[in-house]
Amino acid sequence: MPIYEYICPHCEIKFELMRPFSKADAPAECPECHGQDTKRAISRFAAHTRGADGSSASVGGGGCAGCASHSCAGCKH
Repeated sequence: MPIYEYICPHCEIKFELMRPFSKADAPAECPECHGQDTKRAISRFAAHTRGADGSSASVGGGGCAGCASHSCAGCKH
């Protein structure tokens, strides 16, 4: 099951929920204030793969998962 991020407009926290794809856009109860009008946030992700020669490459839209850099060239991961 995928993990989705949501934002609460009342207390302005961002939280994650693991839910089926069919419920991804349905409102989720805020764990902080219990508000019901939360909205799904746009999430960034990264996936690391190994090539045939053993080198690693970053795939996806999130940069490096090992640091705050926007590319793996910034931290050598």
